[in-house]
Amino acid sequence: MSRRSNRKPRVASARLAPEPRNGILPWLLALRPRTLTAALVPVMVASALAGAEGFAIKWWVSFCALASALFIQIGTNLVNDALDFKKGADDARRVGPKRVTQSGLLSERRVLAGGAAAFALATAFGVPLVIEGGWPIVAIGIASLICGYIYTGGPYPLAYKGLGDPFVVVFFGLVAVQGTFYLHAGTITESGWVAGLQIGLLATVLIAINNFRDSRTDREAGKLTLVVRFGATFARAEILLLTFVPFLAGMYWLKNGAQMAGTLPMLLLPIALLINQGVQKHEPGAVYNKFLGQSAGLHLLFGVLLTIGLALK
Repeated sequence: MSRRSNRKPRVASARLAPEPRNGILPWLLALRPRTLTAALVPVMVASALAGAEGFAIKWWVSFCALASALFIQIGTNLVNDALDFKKGADDARRVGPKRVTQSGLLSERRVLAGGAAAFALATAFGVPLVIEGGWPIVAIGIASLICGYIYTGGPYPLAYKGLGDPFVVVFFGLVAVQGTFYLHAGTITESGWVAGLQIGLLATVLIAINNFRDSRTDREAGKLTLVVRFGATFARAEILLLTFVPFLAGMYWLKNGAQMAGTLPMLLLPIALLINQGVQKHEPGAVYNKFLGQSAGLHLLFGVLLTIGLALK
């Protein structure tokens, strides 16, 4: 006589992807264009800050820094796409933007190869920067490439250990802004840390909203993001702080004679309020995709207005 198990069977089909397809559109989707502003904004702000501090803006440096940052971002996105599917964090229940590996548009092998190619291109564009900036840029470049991979891959994936949020603040804010500024100016300044913090916190809003939306499936897959570890109340408080601290930090510019840099970004406060009202009102689900888009827009526009404000100093 057989005994019936009380355990629920695993639904293998939830993770099985259909046959891969060819064409450029899946690759464009895999790049996650909305996230690429995370590479653009720090370079833009740092270049304007260098000019505002009296240093000559080296446009070739800005170009190479932007290209390298973009390819690091693309490589990170591709590795994340493939490995989140492999580890079960992305399956048929996903409510976020389509992922190409999980949906079967591209194979895991091809997406990982694309990630490797992106990291190689990031290295190529980084070589002139290393020649210009020396060993500090070597250290930043190596750390950025390694962390771009171990964000999802390796034996200790940052995103699966609750370290994805601080990773974004550091590498897409503090390091990106201060590193680019250093390449222009040959030094680092207090203002570079402030600008880097503002940009990094706003970039992290996207990660926090994304993780809050996916918290149920992440928990089941063993992806221990901060919201999985600490719950919904923490997630809402985190998003609130990440969104508004950059505006409070604008007081620094007002106190240091850069009134436009402190004032112009304040025009975006209604968008910040709108995002947080939505997050407070709604439970995680497909509606969070709208908040994600609004956060990407806030990050980009904040960077643009801060850049303009610094240029008008």
